[in-house]
Amino acid sequence: MAIIDYNEITPRKCIVLKGEPYEVMSSHVAQKQKRRPTNQTKLRHLITGRVVEETFQQSDRVEEADIETKEIKYLYSGKGESWFCDPKKPADRYALKTELLDGKEGFLKANTLVTAMIFNEKVIGVRLPIKVDLLVKEAPPAVRGNTVQGGSNTVTLETGATINVPMFIHEGDLIRVNTETGTYAERVDKK
Repeated sequence: MAIIDYNEITPRKCIVLKGEPYEVMSSHVAQKQKRRPTNQTKLRHLITGRVVEETFQQSDRVEEADIETKEIKYLYSGKGESWFCDPKKPADRYALKTELLDGKEGFLKANTLVTAMIFNEKVIGVRLPIKVDLLVKEAPPAVRGNTVQGGSNTVTLETGATINVPMFIHEGDLIRVNTETGTYAERVDKK
């Protein structure tokens, strides 16, 4: 366990505060006149997702969180649980609460490899690939002159998720979706 000084608490680092894991979203070391410098940070709780603001003094030291990552394979979701397995041992299956996927389960199809974030031997989060390719299952026909909505259509993907796409996307097209924003990225040529 590494102990870091107040000025080493920088964005993208994971720290332990009051026994809980946090990711540093932003930090700013400031020195007001005749006062000691402080580091004003915004931290995101890695389990609950709650964002807090914390100020660290020059004398403060924190423990860097030992977040382990492991590649796992997504199988399916249902009844509030999502099932995963070890990619090398498919028989080694286990369920995690679907809420760990942060509402992004609609962008996962069976056998997608994801990264599990582990803290104190417990899975606390799942990171999806930034972009995934999904098939358009249902797309309403584009109506000429229907540009009231900015020229977009709402389509249903093979996973059941719905997103807005440009008018030229049709049923059967393969599209790339950004899982961080939940938006259409581009059309993918079929191989």
